[in-house]
Amino acid sequence: MTSVADVSALVLVEGVSDKVALETLAARRGRDLDADGVAVVAIGGAQALARTLEGIRVQQLNARLAGLYDLGEEQDVRRALERTGFGSNLTRASLEALGFYVCEPDLEGELIGALGTAGVEAVLERGGSLASFRTFQRQPQWRGQPAGAQLRRFFGSSAGKIKYARLLVEALDLTRVPRPLDAVLARV
Repeated sequence: MTSVADVSALVLVEGVSDKVALETLAARRGRDLDADGVAVVAIGGAQALARTLEGIRVQQLNARLAGLYDLGEEQDVRRALERTGFGSNLTRASLEALGFYVCEPDLEGELIGALGTAGVEAVLERGGSLASFRTFQRQPQWRGQPAGAQLRRFFGSSAGKIKYARLLVEALDLTRVPRPLDAVLARV
């Protein structure tokens, strides 16, 4: 695909790890997003959504839109869509009707929930980061915290967030894919 202007569908995501996760899932499902005319675009955070949507309108792109966002960014996503003419008083259901799906609480949380702690730790071991995670768990502020919270913070603070987005999606049982990832790809 040569440019965003050539696409039939755009999936707007907050960051590169979201993009990597969706592209990896699509490939695992046998979809060639390029051949389908689908571009997954990391916009640099939910606060950039309004500017991105305005740019799409200025470029007069007629692509179908979809998006993936973290729960903590839902208000920003709602405001951006309302500000750029996609409706008013948008609810979670209206956001989904527009093709925008929430990850609760975020992408990493969705993947951890789908794989379970043991599954994620197996991925960390294969990726060479289990010892680092064990060290992280021993930090005073994380001792005794739930494993899911520790893992989310570890991924959020580690330089391997993008690497692990791919590895976690590769480890998923395709019958247990988090709903927002499946839904956004089905939309486009």
